[in-house]
Amino acid sequence: MERYFSPQLASLHDLCRQVVEAKVAPMAAQVDAQCLWPAHSMKALAEAGLMGLQAPASVGGHGQGLLALAAMTELIARACPSSALCFGMHCVGTAVIAAKATEHHSERYLRPIAEGRHITTLSLSETGSGTHFYLPATRLAEQGDWFIVNGEKQFVTNGSHADSYVMSVAASAPQEAGAGDFSCLVVDADTPGLQWQPAWAGFGMRGNSSRGVRVDQARVPRRNLLGEHGDQLWYVFEVIAPFFLMAMAGTYLGIAAAAVEATGLHLRTRRYGHSGEALADIDTLQARYAAMWITVEKTRGLVREAAVRGDGGHPEALPYILACKADAADAAVQVTNEAMTLCGGAAYRENSRISQMLRDARASHVMAPTTDLLKLWLGRALLGAPLL
Repeated sequence: MERYFSPQLASLHDLCRQVVEAKVAPMAAQVDAQCLWPAHSMKALAEAGLMGLQAPASVGGHGQGLLALAAMTELIARACPSSALCFGMHCVGTAVIAAKATEHHSERYLRPIAEGRHITTLSLSETGSGTHFYLPATRLAEQGDWFIVNGEKQFVTNGSHADSYVMSVAASAPQEAGAGDFSCLVVDADTPGLQWQPAWAGFGMRGNSSRGVRVDQARVPRRNLLGEHGDQLWYVFEVIAPFFLMAMAGTYLGIAAAAVEATGLHLRTRRYGHSGEALADIDTLQARYAAMWITVEKTRGLVREAAVRGDGGHPEALPYILACKADAADAAVQVTNEAMTLCGGAAYRENSRISQMLRDARASHVMAPTTDLLKLWLGRALLGAPLL
């Protein structure tokens, strides 16, 4: 058992490993090749009781935190990164709903999530704000017991497949809104006025159904508001950022770890026909493979430390949390690129597993908050400057 894992987490991790081996891994290549949303993965994780990872114990969930999320997404991503991303965004959405849940939120969303009957996800990104996801232009107007929501979201993971969407909306007129001046609503999938854009067919992470959605005069009950109007700066840095960054760090760490494993297998089994010498016997390749392994283990150490500090409420947790996704992104791109080189022509076959890893890893730098923005925030946090 990992030294960071509690007995409960170790048990959940072992259960997840069984699901990944039996249900997730066998269809991973098909998910990538066909841009297939991994319904089989989500169903298997639900049947195993893992979709309630972040749901509170009071509603039947596991009540786990950042460490569990990072460990599970890493494990899933080693086999199917798209499945890890879909599962991770569901868990992040769950954590956001749970942070200041009312009785309505608990019974309408969290209990079904814990029971494996409901998938949720985040809906924050917009074309106009780019990496500045905390500056939404989507707006709401109050109308009695309802909010009327208008706007357009982009890159919604699990788009059109989730049962609900945790959506950010401007809390005041767009020209008056400042950083963090927004609210979050839970928008049900069957809400009239949601118009999904064309299906996702990306360079990498091809199965995550990262779709755009136009929101046109959507009526959302007032009780679906999370927290109070305009208090989402708290949500950004206390809930959304920690859980999102940890889910992403685990996912990209898993890709890097899988690349090291695949490269090691290639080096051990590939031999020269004229001499019988294995690639694993060549000094240069041994040293380069060692560097790949070191990169992954250093990143895993940072991710685990960030998660433990975050779960424990450590006063200096934030810099570690900001750093872990940035470092995992750098590690994933570096290691998969090196794997492409060390695995030679085998890696350059069309849709080889190594090439898929490289394509999936590249998403890490552009998925908001981007690697550059995270390093900017990290520097500000370390120097005592305001993040925004």
